[in-house]
Amino acid sequence: PLVSGARTAAKEAGIQAFSLGGGAKYFSKIHKGNTSDFPTSKSLISKWSLLIGASVSSVSTISGASVIVAVVEGRGLARGEIGMASIDLKCPELTLSQFADTGTYAKVITRLHILMPMEILMPDTASEKGKWTKLFKLITENFPGVNLTAIQRKYYNEKKGLEYIQQLCAPEFATVLMEVQAKYYCLATAAALLKYLEFIQSSFYAAKSLKVIFKGSEQTTMIDSASAANLELVVNNRDNRSDYTLLGVLNHTKTPGGARRLRSNILEPLLDVDTIITRLDAIQELLQNEELFFGLKNAIGHFLDIDRLLSVLVQIPKQETVHAQAAESKITHVIQLKHTLDLVPQLRVLKTCNTALLKAYSATLEDNRFDIILEQIKTVVNYDTTYLKGSLNMRTQKCYAVRPNINAFLDIARRVYTEIVDDIAGLVNKLGEKYGFPLRTSFSTTRGFFIQMKLDGVVLPEGKLPPEFIKVTKQKNSYGFTTADLIKMNGRCDEALREIFHMVMCQLLTTIHEHIHCLYKLSDTVSMLDMLLSLANACTISDYVRPEFTDTLAIKQGRHPILERMARQQPVSNNTYISEGSNFVIVTGPNMSGKSTYLKQVALCQIMAQIGSFVPAEYASFRIADQIFTRIGVDDDFETNSSTFMLEMKEISYIIHNASDRSLTIIDELGRGTSAEEGIGICHSVLRLSSATPLFELRTRSFRFLCCFLSLYPNVENQHMEVQHRRNRDSGAEQVVYTYLLSRGCSEERQYGLRAAEITSLPPSIIQEAKLVACKVSQQLLAKRPTDPETQRQRAVYHLATRLLQTARNSRLDPESLRMYLKGLKKQYEAELQTAAPARPTTDTEEE
Repeated sequence: PLVSGARTAAKEAGIQAFSLGGGAKYFSKIHKGNTSDFPTSKSLISKWSLLIGASVSSVSTISGASVIVAVVEGRGLARGEIGMASIDLKCPELTLSQFADTGTYAKVITRLHILMPMEILMPDTASEKGKWTKLFKLITENFPGVNLTAIQRKYYNEKKGLEYIQQLCAPEFATVLMEVQAKYYCLATAAALLKYLEFIQSSFYAAKSLKVIFKGSEQTTMIDSASAANLELVVNNRDNRSDYTLLGVLNHTKTPGGARRLRSNILEPLLDVDTIITRLDAIQELLQNEELFFGLKNAIGHFLDIDRLLSVLVQIPKQETVHAQAAESKITHVIQLKHTLDLVPQLRVLKTCNTALLKAYSATLEDNRFDIILEQIKTVVNYDTTYLKGSLNMRTQKCYAVRPNINAFLDIARRVYTEIVDDIAGLVNKLGEKYGFPLRTSFSTTRGFFIQMKLDGVVLPEGKLPPEFIKVTKQKNSYGFTTADLIKMNGRCDEALREIFHMVMCQLLTTIHEHIHCLYKLSDTVSMLDMLLSLANACTISDYVRPEFTDTLAIKQGRHPILERMARQQPVSNNTYISEGSNFVIVTGPNMSGKSTYLKQVALCQIMAQIGSFVPAEYASFRIADQIFTRIGVDDDFETNSSTFMLEMKEISYIIHNASDRSLTIIDELGRGTSAEEGIGICHSVLRLSSATPLFELRTRSFRFLCCFLSLYPNVENQHMEVQHRRNRDSGAEQVVYTYLLSRGCSEERQYGLRAAEITSLPPSIIQEAKLVACKVSQQLLAKRPTDPETQRQRAVYHLATRLLQTARNSRLDPESLRMYLKGLKKQYEAELQTAAPARPTTDTEEE
């Protein structure tokens, strides 16, 4: 496997001199640190020594993935301290992070799931005494399709990492040095990552060219990978190509950068209320100003991927090449840069905006470096040159993009190119007349100019093309081929183009390089505006409302955003209310009544609010959640030999150990994987533990009698999904009609499981006996229902106290309205006291 991995890694890295045919044995010697017998140059040895154990895991990569991540963990007393550095090969942004993680390494796995890396770098010391560390094992289990590369520990050097950042960080982001200079582990991963990039890319980043940011785990809401999958945030569980996800509902972006930003925000929602409110203000202004909305939307739609363009512009090859493809790519980048900068004035309509965020982005567009770069480009490139789609159109545009009379040799080369193109057209016409075929000239970036012929009505002599036509390909109803003369002409074309592109472009790119960093601001502005427009666009499709942020989760007539998109109509809406006084909600009801869908709906609305989006409801108030946990699903895990119940216990253990006072927890059917008695016991014990903390929790259960025991706790709220029962006129059998409406209190005991069993082919005698046994068990359990009057009175006092505290903190009522509200609270309190039996008069203390 090591030899196979080395061959793959060498091929991917472009190391042509590394022959494994007769020298496979030398790889094992390098793996052990001995390179004395390696049959190649010393420079190649020094490069290859970086790869201690290349591609330890599967070499297949994620489609479209372009992120490389370096990870390191502290040793000894520092175990659990994680350093991480990542860079997208399509975007010159180096992201550093360092944080403390638990033994489950949930933060590491979650961060890697968000990044979707194509390769993960780890130090070779991840193997201790021949055994892989727990972190290494977890990464290989969770990312089986990602290349995992081991790097010598000496390259994880914090001093070298700091030097790299000081050298490469763009001036606009220099404050990151203050954040990371004392963070050993993230600096060490930066050193290993950047050294490895130089190795695989045969190029390095220009000085002062990278956007370097430090991202701590405390800045965003933590959503573990299992919860992200349960809630279908970015991937649909049934069809990974489906748009029926939260990302699919909200994604109306026009640029790749905007789509990436929206995805990142959904997986890592914001924690800072002020930042969220500034986004909501901006979306509200976009919705109220149609001219601004459609003007920005039209302008944003013409932007290319600025991050990808930047990534190319800030890289300098170690050895300058003069071949046609490299020369041609330079003029392409210049044309794309000109096209991007020509669009900046269209974004300056933001000057008329009133909200803080849009004003801030308007200010960034006033950077005079945009105009400086554009003027420098226009001294070389024609004013009317634009980016065109289509390979031949773009090539012609590139050929005539450079202004005439700048360089005499360039003008001659361009005239030669024109003559060659005319000669190619003439050659194709002659061949068509010679053989009587309807030939036409075509072009592709891979083949250059070639000949194409449709087969409609064409009769080939002896069913074959003439031998003069070579490199024949067939696509549907046409042939593509070339000739020896045409290949020579293509070579002369490439030579002429190389002279055209290389003469001027290298000098131009060097000139504009010192100002190129302003594109980071432009990229940030365009991607954020694209995301805000996307969120605003979602509001125009459905009836969304702006959320508020208090210490209460209150949603009036909330709807499931994904279900609403699937049904193409408004689904049944429900109210939600969770506060410090009733922070634990238990939802009961029969199977298929909508319990799980309701729980997911609450979590999705919470995430939408925290990314700065409006939510599908008539009114919505949220408490900021620092973590969102879900426990949904009952499938066995055969790979880890875990039963349904064992998986439940592992997930609940993780939630208990990691949940904080500000978390939102969604638990669906805890204890279903074991017996009813054990399930009730576990639910009760977990409830007692979590009810002592002010976290917000929603839970579904089918055990109706569990609700009776849990009514002892004043902060527990029982709710149920309503169902209706109708008699079939023909058969007289009772039918269950699901309303999907949520109501207060426990669901009725109607033996829904046995009703489902009646539909099957079970004998009627078995069903009848099961009903009798179930009734007896239910009567015995419900007879033990606690009805202590003192407990009921304490519950009423607790509810009144928490509501008064909540009113004192959040009320914005005028004095008269507040007086009426307090009167209502008093009546509600007195009504609750009357339900406590035996009744007794309230004391002076309680009245106060």
